Formats: sequence, C-alpha cells, structure tokens
Amino acid sequence: MRPWSLLSSLAIISSAFAVPAPSSSASAPAATPTVPYASDDPNYPLWTEESVGVHPEPIRGQLGTTILGPKNIPIEMQNSDVLAPPTTDNGDVANFKWAFSLSHNRLQNGGWARQQNIKHMPVATDISGVNMRLESGAIREMHWHTDGEWAYVLAGDLRVSCVTPEGQVYVSDVTAGDLWFFPPGYPHSIQAKNSTDGAEFLLVFDNGAFSEDSTFLLTDWLAHVPKEVLAKNFQIDISAFDHIPSRELYIFPSAPPPEDPYTEMAVPNDTPLAYTFPMSKVNATPTPGGSYKVVDSRTFPAATTICSAEVTVEVGGMRELHWHPTEPEWTFFITGSARITVYAASSNAQTFDFQAGDVAYIPASYGHYVENTGNSTLKFLEVFRSGLFQDISLNQWLALTPPDLVKAHLGFDDATIARLSKVKQEVVGPAQPVV
Repeated sequence: MRPWSLLSSLAIISSAFAVPAPSSSASAPAATPTVPYASDDPNYPLWTEESVGVHPEPIRGQLGTTILGPKNIPIEMQNSDVLAPPTTDNGDVANFKWAFSLSHNRLQNGGWARQQNIKHMPVATDISGVNMRLESGAIREMHWHTDGEWAYVLAGDLRVSCVTPEGQVYVSDVTAGDLWFFPPGYPHSIQAKNSTDGAEFLLVFDNGAFSEDSTFLLTDWLAHVPKEVLAKNFQIDISAFDHIPSRELYIFPSAPPPEDPYTEMAVPNDTPLAYTFPMSKVNATPTPGGSYKVVDSRTFPAATTICSAEVTVEVGGMRELHWHPTEPEWTFFITGSARITVYAASSNAQTFDFQAGDVAYIPASYGHYVENTGNSTLKFLEVFRSGLFQDISLNQWLALTPPDLVKAHLGFDDATIARLSKVKQEVVGPAQPVV
C-alpha cells in the first residue's frame, strides 16, 4: 500500500468535491471550449519534513513508481514537490533553490561565513548572498568591495562604520531586523556588540558573481606593501609596523565596543545620508494572510541599488500570485516552510520546497507565489537589485481589466469577477470554502 500523508488525503477528498468548470451561463464559455478545461487533479504537497510515518516515493496518483536504488530520505522529506511534483509542472526550469547548509563554511577565530553565488546557483546572475556570524566583540575587519553591500540583521546587536570618498564619517548601531547599505568602494567595518551570543546577519550583494573571498581587506593590503613604503605614506617611524599581521585577519576576536557609539567616533557623523535603517521599528502592513514591510530608496535613500520586503505568511496563507517587472527576486527564508512554483513562459513551470536558511532566486518577470506549507508562521525576505520595489498582482490585474475580456479568457461568472480585488492583497489567507 502506498503511504499517504494527511495533506495527500485531504487532496483526494477535495478533488472529489471540486466544482467543475461552468459549461453554460450568461458569462461562461461556449459548450465546446477552444481547448480542454484544466484538470481538477489535486496538487497539494504529498508530505512535508514534519510528516510522520511517511516513506517518500516519486508517486503522485497513478504517475511514477517506487525507488529501488539508494535513497537520501532526509533530503527527499524536505523536497516532496521535486520528488513527486505537481502535475502542473512542465518543461525545464533552471534550479532556483540553494540551501546555505550546503555552502562551504569558512571558520574563523570569532565567527564564520558562508556564501551563495552563481557557482552554487547559476541562474542567480544578478544577486548573491553571505550568511555571517560574529561572537561577542568579534570584528569583520575593515574592508571594501567593488559591489554594493546590503545587510539584514538576523540576531544580536552590531556596530557598523564607514567613510565616504569625501572623508565623511558614519557610525551606527543596528539590531535584529535592521538594515545597512554601503555603496561600492566605501570602506567599512562590522563588530558584534557586548552580548552572550554575539550576532548573525545576512549580506546581499548586487552582483551574482560576488565572492566573499575576494574582499579588499586592510590587513591583506598592508601585508603586501613594503614597510618602508608604509612608513613614507603615513609619515611615521617604520617601527610602528613591527606588529602588523602577516596575512589577512578577516574575522577575529576583540573586546566589545563601548555601549555609546559617540564615545569612539573620530569625529561626529557628518554624512548627508544614513547608511543604516531601523526596519525593526517599522510597523508592518497587515494583510488577509499575514503582513509585509517594504524598504526601498524612498525610505532608505542610501540604498540605491538594493531594496527589500520582509514578509510574514500565516498558516494556510500565501504570498499572492505575482511577478516583478524588471528585476529578479533573491529570497531568503527566515522561519517556516514554503513552496514556490515559478512560471517561466513557453509552458515551463517547476515547483520547489523551501525551509528556513534556504535561498530562492526568481528571474525577472517569472510568475510565482510563496505558500506557507508548514504549521507555523512563514517569514522571509524578498530582495531586489533595484532602488525601487515593484510587483504586479495577478488578482489586481484581472480586477482592473474589462470584465468581459477576463470572462472570455477564463470563463469566470459575474460573481467571481466581483470577488477579484482591485487592491493588491500581497499576502492572501487560507482558501475560501467551496459554496
């Protein structure tokens, strides 16, 4: 007997009571449609990583059969929609999932760092990410990049600083849920403040080929300049450089900074823009199925090349069907479980499952949704290589299109047309019961 999870059992029951497409009404399509009606076959996830007593197999209804060879059951439990995909999947879509758990971790005295770029997920050409951890007081050494650095604090408290090309100074503290952004070439530093657990954060770069191992580091540079040149440059005695490191420090332990950032500033902050943003203090916009916060250059002017939305989806809800007109979406899952189906045009569509710590990359204009498939709140970040956040809601598009045109395409009746929302829902709640 084939094992079925509760979800698959519910799927069978729901399909038995599914309402067939209308065949005749004032607003229904002709009795003989131009093409066959879409199937009513249920396509719920057949199991999740939380399912008990499930033996995952590539079987959906009458399709597929068992695996006779070796199996990686923990991976298959997390990826039911890859092993037993919904029947709506079709064609070939480039892999758009990466788990930071699979990234090589660079362990340092004081913390660690792991990254995702096009080497891990070739479709992710425009954006890459780094997950970094610092113990209390530990420093991510003074450095700069050729790409813009956007950051989201996952846990803990940090002090960041930077200097502009004009010699202006910015020093500030950030906490869980806050952001920072440093433009390309701006030298900066990151240090965990005094706490038991230190801090962890997410770095996002506006270049899919970015590598954290190719950072311009203060200690690495000075270790590769003759000491007599250093002495001449700084106009100080050469003996001052007797104790500079022989190679890069990258991450290293140190005493936590003083509690008040003003006590250690070389000069008071004098940049025209703030390079941090207190997203943790922004009130989320409530929706029928959760909430969201959007931060882009309209509220965080320094972040000219990266913007974001922090989204929560309650149990049974989903980020509505939508797409982003010109920019790809780099998504990081903070809590919960989700599934995403992307529509890539030309009848190509594929579904993946995601857990906390995973990354999704959805190319520009690909239609998609993000559904909460777990039993707890789903929280994730949508990040874009753009100064402005933009999306197009499928629901709103249909609601704002002449009704007869929508009826001609989809066979909706007047009651269905009336229920379409002229305002973006962003996050919709659980499915409405069939009446």
